[in-house]
Parts: sequence; C-alpha cells; structure tokens
Amino acid sequence: MVLDGIEQVFCLEMSESGTDGSNRRKPLISYVGRRITPFDDSNAEENSVLDFQYFGLTPRAPPNLKEFLDVWGIDVHPNPEEINKKQHHTDLYDCSNLIVRRGQPFQITITFNRPYNSEKDRLWIEFFIGRYPDITKGTYIPIYIQEELERRKWGAKVKTISNNTLSLSVMSPPDCIVGRFRMYVAIMTPYGIRRTARDPTTDIYILFNPWCEEDAVYLDNAAENDEYVLDDLGCIYYGKFSEVTSRSWIFGQFERHVLDSCIYILDRARMPLHTRGCPIKICRVASAMINSKDDGGVLVGSWNGNYKDGVAPTAWNSSVEILLQYFETKLPVCYGQCWVFAAVFNTVLRCLGIPARAVTNFSSAHDNDANLTTDIILDATGKKDPNFTKDSIWNYHCWNECWMSRSDLPPGYGGWQVVDATPQETSEGMYRCGPSSVKAIKQGQVCFPYDAPFIYAEVNSDVVYWNRQKDGSLIKGDVKTDEVGKLIVTKQIGSDGRKDITDQYKYPEGSQEERNAQSSAVQYGIKREQAVTEVSMDASVNVHVRENILLGTNFDIVVELKNNSDEERSITVHVSGNVMFYTGVPKVQFKDETIKVSLQPLKVHQTQVNIKSEDYMDHLVEQSNLHFLVSGLVAETGQTLAAQKVITLQIPKLNMKVQGPAVFGREVTIVIEFTNPLKKPLEHIVLRTDGLGLLKPKLKIFSVLPEKATLTTKESFIPWKRGQRKVIASLDCDALRQVVGELELTII
Repeated sequence: MVLDGIEQVFCLEMSESGTDGSNRRKPLISYVGRRITPFDDSNAEENSVLDFQYFGLTPRAPPNLKEFLDVWGIDVHPNPEEINKKQHHTDLYDCSNLIVRRGQPFQITITFNRPYNSEKDRLWIEFFIGRYPDITKGTYIPIYIQEELERRKWGAKVKTISNNTLSLSVMSPPDCIVGRFRMYVAIMTPYGIRRTARDPTTDIYILFNPWCEEDAVYLDNAAENDEYVLDDLGCIYYGKFSEVTSRSWIFGQFERHVLDSCIYILDRARMPLHTRGCPIKICRVASAMINSKDDGGVLVGSWNGNYKDGVAPTAWNSSVEILLQYFETKLPVCYGQCWVFAAVFNTVLRCLGIPARAVTNFSSAHDNDANLTTDIILDATGKKDPNFTKDSIWNYHCWNECWMSRSDLPPGYGGWQVVDATPQETSEGMYRCGPSSVKAIKQGQVCFPYDAPFIYAEVNSDVVYWNRQKDGSLIKGDVKTDEVGKLIVTKQIGSDGRKDITDQYKYPEGSQEERNAQSSAVQYGIKREQAVTEVSMDASVNVHVRENILLGTNFDIVVELKNNSDEERSITVHVSGNVMFYTGVPKVQFKDETIKVSLQPLKVHQTQVNIKSEDYMDHLVEQSNLHFLVSGLVAETGQTLAAQKVITLQIPKLNMKVQGPAVFGREVTIVIEFTNPLKKPLEHIVLRTDGLGLLKPKLKIFSVLPEKATLTTKESFIPWKRGQRKVIASLDCDALRQVVGELELTII
C-alpha cells in the first residue's frame, strides 16, 4: 500500500496466542524508511554467508585455489571430558555443542589440506549472531591471530602447529553478547575470502562468567559459585514465619534444551542482540518474560483455585517441564504462583551464568500506592469491614536475588539484587520488578532503579487499623510496625538448611539505623504513618494457638484481653475466622463470634474459641490457610484493639522409600505411599514424580482414594550418574493440594 508516497510494509511480531488458540503475530510498521536494517532481536535467525566472497566482480570460471589453505575440519573440543568445558565449568550441560564463559580463553583445532605457514597464510575466525551481523554492535566478530591475547578484547593465539593441524586459543571479552554464535574460518586469497561451510556442530554458546574478575557477575567465592550457579537442586520455603516449611525443587539448568529455551525467552521478548551482554538488562527482560501477563511469557499466573485446564501450581516439582513445554509449544504454560515463578526464573538465571537464589519473605506486604501501609478498615463496632479493606499481607512471597555489579548506581550498591517475576504491579508499563539493590533497600535509598519503593514496602510496611465513621470518614486506630517482613530466608550453601537473611534487608525494629533508613525513604517520597498518641493505649489483645495443627482436626484459639490501666475497662472484640489464600485474600468467613468482658485494673481475661474441622474443611484452598482477626474497642477510651493470627494446617507428606541398594546402571525401585487424611474420598488424583533421569515427569492417575485408605505405587528407573540425587513427587487433586515428598538417594 502506498500512502503519501511512502510504501507501508508490515512485519510480524510474536505475541500471545489468539482467541482461537493459535500463536499469532502483531502487525507492526516495518523498519523501511527509518532504519537501514531491521531490528536484530533473534538469536535463532541467521544470515546466509558466502563460502567464497569475491573481490569485485564474480568471474565466469572459478579460480584455481589448490595452492591455498583449505579447511578439512574444525574441532572445538565440545565434549564434557575435554579441556574447554572442564575449564569453563560447563561440563554439566547436556549439550553436544561447545559452551564457554566469556572473558576466558578456549581452544579450537583446525585441520587443513597442508601445513599452516604463518608467514604465507592469512586466516581468521568469524563469529556471527543474529540475522543482521554488524561489527559495530558486536554481532559480527572477526577474530585475528596475534602474538598475545589482550584482556577485554576478542583475539586468537597460536597454541601449537603440528603437521596439518593448528591449535588456537580464542579469547572473548568479559562483556560480550551472551547467546549462540555461528563460527566460520576465513582464509584470504588473491581472488577473495574463502570460508568454511555452515556447520551447526561448531556453533558455540557463550555465557556469563562468575569466575572472571572483569565480568559484571563475578562472584569471588568458590562455594557460592557452586551453590548459586552449578547446583541444579534447591529448596523453596513457604508456610508462615513461625512454621516454615520447605520443599525441594529441580532447577535443572543443565538439562537438554533448557539453554535453548532460555535463549528463546529473550528472542520472544524481542530483546536486541547487542544488549544481551548486560546482566541488568537480561534480568529485567527475563523478569517480564517469566510471567505471561502482557507479553506471552512462560507462565500464566492463577490464584483462584481452578486449574482444570492446566497444572495446579502446587503440583510442579521442576522448572524443566515448564521451560521445555513453553519452548516446544510457544504458548504460555498454565499455571504458576510466586514460588513457581521464582523457581523458573532461578533456572533461567543460573543457566545463562548469572548467580541466583530463590528468596522467601514471610508476611510480605503487597504495596498499592507506595505509602508503606497496609490498611485494615473497621466499622463502628470494631469489626473488620470487608467492603472497604482492600489491602492484604501475603503469608509469604518468593522472589529471586541475582549477583552483579551495578555500574548504573553509586559505588557500594552491587552484589545481591532483587528481581521478581510474579506479576503484581507494572514497572515502566510491564509486569516485572527489579533488579533492585538489596543494600539500597536496607539503606532506604529507594530512588535507585529499579522498583525499590515497591520492594522496600514489601519488607517494611506498617499495618494501620482505621475506624470508619458513619459519614465515611476514617479515624486512625492503631499502627503496628512489626507485622511485615518478619523473616526473609534462602537456602544455606551446601545443605538443605535455611539461611536467615532478614538483616540484609532491614535493620532491627526501633534501632537508630532503622530510623535513618526510614528517613532516607521518606526523603525520596515514601510516606509512613505515625503511631496513635491522642488515644490512651492501656489495653491489649493477643491470640494464642498451638503449633502444628493437622488438617481435618479440631482446635481452640485463645483470645487474651489485658487491662493495663488502674481503672475498670469494658471491652468488646469480634473474632472473625476466614479461609484464606496465601496471598492474604479471604475466600469465605466460617467463624464470627463476639466477646464482651469487663476487666478490673491490671487483670487478664482469656476466652477459648472452639474451631471444628467441619467449619472449614469444605472451604479450604491450596496450602490450607486459616486467618483469624480479633478486633474491637475499649468503651471508656475509644482505643482500637486488633490482633491477627494465621494458621497453616499441616498436610501429610508422601512417604517414599527405596527397595534395595541404588546401584549405577541397575534398575532402582521406589515405593510411594499416601494415606487419605480426609473424611471423604479423594477423586481424580494425579501423582507426579520427577528426578528419575527423564526430562519430563512420570505421571500416574488414580480415579479415587477412599476415606482413610492408603495408596501404594512403585516407580522404577536406571540411574546413569553416580553420587547424590533426589527423587521428588507431588500428589494433586481438587480436594487436597500441596502434598509432596522426596527421597534422597546415593547412587553407588
């Protein structure tokens, strides 16, 4: 079509699947008229390279090239037991191509038709990436042979010359593009440049290098590199801060095709190739792409409890199945929640060579307006008003930390950076978060990119109780400063234990350092509510409940009221019990009870509230959380009383054991058992087992498991690697989720 003399050409862009389920592309105005070449944003696409590039016009008859070098073979030494992968810490990748890390030399061997003569023969190596290679953008790299390799530059040096073979040491700079490069050998002749033919087996993957001092992701600790780059197993922590639960997770960053899946994610995001050497930009793009909210990314988030057209988030055990499904189908995978987003993101970061770890923040605030408050609205009687209370505190929230220097920030703010792929709020128009310096968050330096105010609020928000008057106005009732960010943990190095890293995010409550950090945050526009001082605070309420309450059992909560004054106090409180999603969002109220007492000076009154299993069992959602809010008023002073308690009901685990010894190369049988704890049958049960040496899990489906009955099944596999390994299983059905189990094996 021609409009005003300008030809309008349309190109295609990847987008989310259409309404008919097909994977469509969005039409965009092409580059014609505003760029000489199209955007180069796909590692998968490539240009055609001439085997012989003539100088000037192409002759009618091909020239005689017998006296010139001809390449008979190229060996990039790609096998795991060879020198390259061993030296570059890439021997664990299940990939037939060579994988190296930038800023570190690797070796290739070229075989010619005759001996190489350095004085007579001129040759060089060429690296290409993308469809429109450009030497100025680092997507076309000619690598010339020189006397010595130079730091921070591409180069090649002769290692040995033997008969017809030439061994070269090739160096890449520590800031080059990360991705899959095509390699050619070019030879100069008087007629033109002779090149080797396209050979995918000589393609070379270049990754970030935490072992290189000049790389932005350099991590000067061998144990931390082993844990945060090379460990393909990990732990995800969930539950509540006083009863932390863990489950193992298979990150699987070295499994076949996972690296290609990670590169495809960047291609799907249309990330320009020349920016793929920057870990800050890689993390920011990947943060948006792990969720599918606005860009057709990897995982569809869902918290509504209905997962019939996909896999329940609690059923996944491994990132591998998710990434490979996305890579194969090109469609978002259903479904994920915060720990699944964090686990998959962790796999992508480690696979690309960026040190990363999964982190859990217990009692995590979801900030709506960056004012550092979670607002709970009470009506005139002191009961929580669900129509006006919109804020919530997640029992826990999982995100990631990645390690890198931050050249875009002042000195001292490198190191661990928060990145979060769970789609909560938009950042620069997309659902993504970070990277944000952990040190900056602790210091209250929320002016630094990216998304520091949001993360600061997740760990520092105050809970404010407001009394709503009949005319709609709000009067501040109480401010609690210690109910958010109560515990922040990650996996310990070298073990399955957890490491408390709360002090890396915040100073102790009430300390001078904490006040200074608050002042910094306020200076940059964060608002913080002040404690109530005009109302006498001489009464208190607490809620007590025993720990480790099993699913399906009865229990009591104890409401304790205390009069700290020298006068009698009349107190009315309301006990509200709700089945709650782990995000703090209530599903249904199952308990509503009022307690009225007159307390003499300095006296304490306790009331037991009985909770029966039939009150909550039919309403439970995954992770089986119950939330109790006790709120009310003191008649004489108008003081607001409020206390909250979250109960995570304990779900039985799968019992897993091995029959006989686990021997390399011999069949190993695992027995999995589970007893139905409910007073009703479980239906349409899916048992998912990962870690059996397969890319995809083994699935078994059972139609029904009667009340109190025991399911027993077996899985067999042949281990082909010695040492420690884990087999992880999950059981899932509509009535019961988050049933997991694991078995650690030593293969001899």
